[in-house]
Amino acid sequence: MGRQSTIRSVAFAAALLTSTAAFAENLVLYTSQPDADAAETVDAFKAANPGIEVEIFRSGTSDLMTKLAAEFAAGSPQPDVLLIADAVSMETLKKDGHLMAYPEANVEGFEEAAYDAEKTYFGSKLITTGIAYNTAAAEKPEHWSDLTGEAYKDLTIMPSPLYSGAAAYLLSAFVNRDDLGWDYFENLKENGHVAVRGNGAVLKSVASGEKAYGMLVDFMAMNAKKDGSPIEFVFPEEGVTAVTEPVAIMSTAKNPDAAKKFVDFILSDDGQKLALKQGYLPAKPSVGSPDWLPEGTEINVMTVDVKKVVDEIGGNKEKFSSMFGG
Repeated sequence: MGRQSTIRSVAFAAALLTSTAAFAENLVLYTSQPDADAAETVDAFKAANPGIEVEIFRSGTSDLMTKLAAEFAAGSPQPDVLLIADAVSMETLKKDGHLMAYPEANVEGFEEAAYDAEKTYFGSKLITTGIAYNTAAAEKPEHWSDLTGEAYKDLTIMPSPLYSGAAAYLLSAFVNRDDLGWDYFENLKENGHVAVRGNGAVLKSVASGEKAYGMLVDFMAMNAKKDGSPIEFVFPEEGVTAVTEPVAIMSTAKNPDAAKKFVDFILSDDGQKLALKQGYLPAKPSVGSPDWLPEGTEINVMTVDVKKVVDEIGGNKEKFSSMFGG
């Protein structure tokens, strides 16, 4: 091959690469998944969808909602697709017209409660919040009210609702219950209860023994226990709150086709098996249950009026912040 021919071949190859990059699909994902899970989810999605590049922004759901609000105000929302903690946040976005309906999404095998009836968001898993405690702790809690007792003074911790979507959901669910209400949080405050930035910080505190008891999402506690951390987890008898980590397409998505493929992957058997592999309860029951959940375990999930929570959650966060700090 002559020199000119070689130059032409190199130029052609460069042009082909440039052309391929120009037509490659790019997806912007905002997610509250832990870093490792988010990376694994994106890698699996890309393996199933070659040619789609994914840009991830990861933070707590409350932080993401604040970021989105600023982007809406500036007229420049960035994400194509969201994978965040709870239906309340999704309902808030839906109410303001920020979500795109995807009526063709395949929800076969999913319970109707797992996804929005208008198919603007779809639950990917079931994440409950219960009580984690260090195995060296003197008391073994069975009820939420136990955490307000004298034996638990200065020993309890929770993720802040200002950062964690699951904690914000728990807060709004609790304040609407006659057996808990704001009195419960007042009693916690008087008992030395503290709130920290996220579930990861709660796990670290309880596992290290810095605090003996923590409100924590199930999978973090159970997976830590499996890995040898001195942690036990209980589903309190009064019931637990549960978020579904929904996925949704933004109405302003610049790449809606790629976003639909992401939703398709999350809802597919492969996507649900990945959630199971990561240690979660999948939203599609037929896929199975994680090995940390003893066979026959019945989880009492609290009934929560999501639309009521949407209207109240902002005020609840403000009141919580005034009690426990931000």
